[in-house]
Amino acid sequence: MNISAAPIVCIGGLNIDRKLRLLARALPGSSNPCEGHETPGGVVRNVAENLSRLGLPVALIAAVGDDAGGRMLLEQAALVGIDTRAVIRLRRHASDSYTAVLAPDGSLELGLAAMPLVESLNPWALEASRALRAGAALVVADGNLPTDAWPLLLGEARASGVPLVCVAVSEAKMERLPPDLQGLHLLILNVGELGTVAADPNDAFAMLHARGVARVLVSKGAEGLLLSEPEHAPRHWPAPAVDVVDVTGAGDALSAGVCAALLRDGDFDAAARLGLDLAALTLQTEDSVHSELNPRFLEER
Repeated sequence: MNISAAPIVCIGGLNIDRKLRLLARALPGSSNPCEGHETPGGVVRNVAENLSRLGLPVALIAAVGDDAGGRMLLEQAALVGIDTRAVIRLRRHASDSYTAVLAPDGSLELGLAAMPLVESLNPWALEASRALRAGAALVVADGNLPTDAWPLLLGEARASGVPLVCVAVSEAKMERLPPDLQGLHLLILNVGELGTVAADPNDAFAMLHARGVARVLVSKGAEGLLLSEPEHAPRHWPAPAVDVVDVTGAGDALSAGVCAALLRDGDFDAAARLGLDLAALTLQTEDSVHSELNPRFLEER
């Protein structure tokens, strides 16, 4: 794959991220002092912003309400260069939100997802943006999508040859992926999400490949990345050591870096390293996407 003027089309969650960082260890059943921080969020939205800040053309397919939060999300996306013309605006609805309760060290203590609007991205709603996906360089969809959206996207990928990447969002939503995943170029997930497929990682890899997934990339946090391809031993890349400020958005940055590198030269070694570098950068900010990210980050690697 080579970088071209064709957009990367990102489909899935678009929401407000509310981050509450505890100032001390949480006391259940009690009021706990914390610091609050609010940013635009959503797994695929974060992927889209990272890609756009890297200088790549990006279009977003998502859903927002007609509230102040929805207007803020659309304005911010436009500000960073994301094409939002395919975003569905739903009247008399509040926009989706995700609240992350963080431990004092920045690790996730509890995540609360109030995301009913992403459920509206069903095959009927996605029909209006079919031409956009057909002309894409790459389609990236997150695991927030409803179950019935996946057969449509997988069928389009098989028919058009446009690579489809799935970015998992949680262990609970792994069950949304259908049994038949023929047409899925790459599945990006973490250790917990992989564990919902099978307890043993090698068994999980084998089962996903049998379902049709061409490549499985697993984030192991501070331990780095693991890539599985059929008939090959898994490959491992170590993660750079960083001082963690906030883990929110790091996995999305990883996914964006991998996708950007794949578009550039199709090399998974380069993709893994770029993804890890971008994740490390994001771990060092409270924002879901590092505000100082720019095309030089991609050009210098």
